[in-house]
Amino acid sequence: MEMDTSAYVKDLLLRILKMPSPTGHTAPVISTLSEEATSLGYTSSTTNKGGLLIQIPGEDNAKRRFLTAHVDTLGGMVKEILDDGRLRVHRIGGYAWNTVEGEYCEVLTSGGSTITGTILLHNTSVHVNREVGDLKRADDNMEVVLDAPVKSEDDVRQLGVEVGDFVAWDPRVAETETGYIKSRHLDDKASVAVLFGLLRHLKATGLRLPHGLDILISNNEEIGYGGNSNIAPEIVEYLAVDMGAIGDGLATDEHCVSICAMDASGPYHEGLRRHLVALAKESGLRYAIDIYPYYGSDASAAVRAGADVRHALIGPGVANSHAYERTHLDALKNTFELLLSYVQSPMLA
Repeated sequence: MEMDTSAYVKDLLLRILKMPSPTGHTAPVISTLSEEATSLGYTSSTTNKGGLLIQIPGEDNAKRRFLTAHVDTLGGMVKEILDDGRLRVHRIGGYAWNTVEGEYCEVLTSGGSTITGTILLHNTSVHVNREVGDLKRADDNMEVVLDAPVKSEDDVRQLGVEVGDFVAWDPRVAETETGYIKSRHLDDKASVAVLFGLLRHLKATGLRLPHGLDILISNNEEIGYGGNSNIAPEIVEYLAVDMGAIGDGLATDEHCVSICAMDASGPYHEGLRRHLVALAKESGLRYAIDIYPYYGSDASAAVRAGADVRHALIGPGVANSHAYERTHLDALKNTFELLLSYVQSPMLA
């Protein structure tokens, strides 16, 4: 990945990380990405479910490829306004309460205003409650404290806050001099930025692809069905680009591109996975092959929904998934290079 593409990917990533987009509230970031696609010279369309679809012709459009990354993130929704002016929140996506305890947040009201706050354990002061460390972080004792002088349910409603309003966690985006990017929601905005880097490169170089390519920026992946529609009958291969998990027993790290052999849905298509591994080897990329037993992707959701495609999953290595995450620019580069090799390669027979 040349320097200007690398800088573009990083800059776009930092920009969209700072845009709240919990699942169900993605229209603003999708609009931003639609404008970005237009600025790169592409025509895009917004699907009925709110995703962004970009279609690129190739030499053979009877057999097309499909790439997807998701821009929706973990978040919450106001479930209850308590008598003391605090809020109970229902989680959107799969994460543990302890990963957001003490986090700043924004309540996105239906009227368009934003009210800041903090997610805290009920009665959290150690000077008052000596059992703070022992209490289970659970739905019924985690509360959002609003940054407003509210003392009652009516006070909160006067601010425009209602049940059903979305809650977005502060991403706390940081870039280090050593090339690391720390933030919430690198899953999967890191991959979205890489796909846009690919779009920019294809337009700048005028590369003619052997097969037509559809790129979907999906917006419901965190709840399980982001990219299981809008798959044209001509699509033969479906590649989800999503974060590679890091942890005990896994080979993926924050510098490589992860190639998933199997997740909770079962094995990915063997032929397509081995093709991606061969391309990574030929290109001299830093990569890892792993199995993720507690993971699902848009590609696996599409196959479960009945799509007749060869499916695979790759993505940049991201540490601390569904918490305060971290990756490295190397992982973005290796993912970009594998995607670039893949879209230029012959399709499997």
